[in-house]
Amino acid sequence: MKTLYETTMINVGARKGRVYSPDMSFNLDVAMPKELGGEDTKLTNPEQLFAAAYSTCFNGALEVVLQKTRTKFEKTTVSAIVSLKEDPEDKGLKIAVKLQVSIDGLEREKALKYANIAHKNCPYSKAIRGNVDVEIEVI
Repeated sequence: MKTLYETTMINVGARKGRVYSPDMSFNLDVAMPKELGGEDTKLTNPEQLFAAAYSTCFNGALEVVLQKTRTKFEKTTVSAIVSLKEDPEDKGLKIAVKLQVSIDGLEREKALKYANIAHKNCPYSKAIRGNVDVEIEVI
C-alpha cells in the first residue's frame, strides 16, 4: 500500500502532560477531564483531540461524496461527540461516537444517504469500524 501522507505527534506526561509535533507547529498541554478525576481546567484532552480530528476527516469525506455525485449544497457541518464509557468486558474504558451531520440546502433523507456513504469512505470511520460504536444523526 502506497503511503500518501504521514505525520508524527509526541506525548510526554500522558493525560497530565503535553502533545506536540516534532517541528512544534502543534503544541498543546493536555489534562485529564474533571469527570475522570482531573482538575477543573480549560486544557484539552485526548477525547477532544479525537473528536476534532474525526469531525474534520468525516466532513472532508462527506464533501468528497457530495462533489463526486454532483450534489448541490450550501454548507456541511459535522460535530463529533466522543464519549468514554465503561467497557463491560474488562471494566476498562471504551470510546463511543455520535456524529451529528448537517448539510444545508439538502433534505434530511438525502443528507442521511450521503452521510452513510461518507461513513463507508472516511479513513477514520474505516480505522475504528468494528471497534467503536458510531451513531450518525442528521440534524
